[in-house]
Amino acid sequence: MSYQKCCKIIHDNYKNADSAEQLMRARYSAFALHMVDFLYETFHPTSRRFQKKAEIEQWSKENKWIGLDVIKATENTVEFRAFYLDSAGNDFNHHEKSRFQKLHGAWYYLDGKVLA
Repeated sequence: MSYQKCCKIIHDNYKNADSAEQLMRARYSAFALHMVDFLYETFHPTSRRFQKKAEIEQWSKENKWIGLDVIKATENTVEFRAFYLDSAGNDFNHHEKSRFQKLHGAWYYLDGKVLA
């Protein structure tokens, strides 16, 4: 799926995400594109205050994002693997089950549990 069809409309306004999975895909693309403000704004307001833009930017830029595999999505959760190369070129994947919550008509990333 192209960026235009998947994520651009959501990057233009995160409230355009119709589901938790759509927001998750847009957040992955935002990491690959170093869209720190988008990532920060799509954290749920209750957890956003614990986030630091500099750390988000560092994580985004120090890795080369090479793929996303959505394993299972429900209304409020998305289990996924994000594949990336670290700054030394080592191959990794981040396996997580994320929780999302809709608030005032918009989806937000609430938190996630890293899976083995």
